[in-house]
Amino acid sequence: MPTLPSGRYQLKSLHEEIALFDRKLAHLQKYETFATEAERSASAEKLSLKRNLLVKKAQQMIDEGIQFNELERPHSLRADVEKTETVEKVLEPTPDSSTIETSSVAVETDSQLSPYAGTALDVRQEVESYRKSKVKRKAS
Repeated sequence: MPTLPSGRYQLKSLHEEIALFDRKLAHLQKYETFATEAERSASAEKLSLKRNLLVKKAQQMIDEGIQFNELERPHSLRADVEKTETVEKVLEPTPDSSTIETSSVAVETDSQLSPYAGTALDVRQEVESYRKSKVKRKAS
């Protein structure tokens, strides 16, 4: 079987595989049943080794200068500045806990900007009003 040339699309595929292994590891830790904890850790170790090989290959390709879109990177490999800012905002001591909830919600909506914002296809307000009505129905 011929090897694929190093390129932008192979790097994208590697990132997708890394994200798949991240999901497999999360599923294994949360839902899989094992007879002993040692079996669980052995299985997780196997998946981690495979994932680490893919991460090394992807990092090598990045170091070689292959261009990629930062949004194509798996969440576990992203070095988002927004993540650290969000964590810092939530960890700041405030006298009112509702302030923490409000600030974290504001950060989430800002980080998920829709390409349809401000157009006729923007349904964000409709979804928010639906959620509020669901909460009101559950409360009563």
